[in-house]
Amino acid sequence: MALLTVKDLSLGYDNRTIAEDLNFTVSAGDYLCIVGENGSGKSTLMKTLLHLQPPVKGEIIAGDGLKNNEIGYLPQQTIVQRDFPASVREIVLSGCQSRCGLRPFYNKAEKALAAENMERMRITDLADRCYRELSGGQQQRVLLARALCATRKVLLLDEPVSGLDPKVTAEMYELIKELNDEGITIIMISHDIAAAIRYATNILHIGSSVFFGTKEEYLESETGKFFLMQQKGGEE
Repeated sequence: MALLTVKDLSLGYDNRTIAEDLNFTVSAGDYLCIVGENGSGKSTLMKTLLHLQPPVKGEIIAGDGLKNNEIGYLPQQTIVQRDFPASVREIVLSGCQSRCGLRPFYNKAEKALAAENMERMRITDLADRCYRELSGGQQQRVLLARALCATRKVLLLDEPVSGLDPKVTAEMYELIKELNDEGITIIMISHDIAAAIRYATNILHIGSSVFFGTKEEYLESETGKFFLMQQKGGEE
């Protein structure tokens, strides 16, 4: 059964539609990469999937017992967020807020979960460091650990390697792949088509044309071939 089923979805804001008639499914264990031209609505789609923004039309159906608070989210960072004056432990723990209900404190199990996810992201030694003193790659690991505190099922990642150097980018992609191998479903926006082809099981392309299917089908499609040609042309 699909974790998420999207039917005839149209996206937009301020009475402006930017993407129409999106239809796709995400099943447990999938690694879905969302690609497309700048301004095509990729980040808007992610916010809509998270119910942070209403759709213009269409519906998003959660299945397999998935609840809204069981989706972890790693958004694109802003300059203000990069300068946040809190410890690594405090930020990772904040990912457990949806588990607290009306409790004004974190319990033993939530603290243990935060410790477990810091270890998964290999940042235990940074627990008492101030977040704003960390490198970009370290900060992304902290935010990924935070997102993992909110879910054991689905992670939504919006350009998780933006601004990182090639070595740190490769390490981040490998971390995300490890999580997928452990059974966590990944939905990731990426401008890096090479990474999408390497890691994804499925690709959703939105923009002047829309495609949804396996990465193998994407590579054989007219949409995929044209986009890849554009990407290569832009790198030359």
